[in-house]
Amino acid sequence: MADTQVARKEEQAVERAPHTVNETIYAPDVDISENSECVRLVADIPGVDQKGVEVTVENNVLTVEARAAVEPPEGYEPLGREYAVGKYRRDFTLSNAVDTEGIKARVRHGVLEVTLPKREEVKTRKIEIEG
Repeated sequence: MADTQVARKEEQAVERAPHTVNETIYAPDVDISENSECVRLVADIPGVDQKGVEVTVENNVLTVEARAAVEPPEGYEPLGREYAVGKYRRDFTLSNAVDTEGIKARVRHGVLEVTLPKREEVKTRKIEIEG
């Protein structure tokens, strides 16, 4: 009888275990450029609109997370897809030169642009020469 109770408890434990989802997370391709005022990230996240993307900063780490959910037009069935849909994620460690309070982001046509302004004290400035 004790063996049966142990077996039943083990079965219950297995039944109560949380289900895990095998989900592929893609690292989007990102172009990074810089000028004297800011650093700019441009990430390709096809199939993602404004509602499907989240950009956060915590402990000087910028995180981009997005989810693409592309549905075919009504009355059509998908025959092929040239890009993968699902979840995107990328993390970037920011230097202290970035003004994290001024970060701005926008997404348009599956392209995310994140503008990271530089702090005033690290911006290039021209020194006037006195004669």
